[in-house]
Amino acid sequence: MRLTGYIVIELKTGKFKPEYAGKLNFYIALVDDRLRREAHAETVGILICGSKNEHIVRYSLGRATSPMAVASYTYDALPPEVKDELPDAKSITAALDWTEPT
Repeated sequence: MRLTGYIVIELKTGKFKPEYAGKLNFYIALVDDRLRREAHAETVGILICGSKNEHIVRYSLGRATSPMAVASYTYDALPPEVKDELPDAKSITAALDWTEPT
């Protein structure tokens, strides 16, 4: 079975904040408006963050009209073979450390 649709994934390094749900919903609405067609399945949003409080997530997503999920991650909890395949935090930080053109 082949799924046809869009998945919006946002990665946050810190603790989940309620405003992240609003921002993710904005991105989903943008994808729906600009990219999604009638034949596509519903756009899904996934927010991955460093940690989360289940109650805050539940209240933040409780009235959302778009399908969204929040998951947490911990680099230290990854299996060694997965860690070996991923860049370390210093490499990711260096890759994202650019300056705006003047």
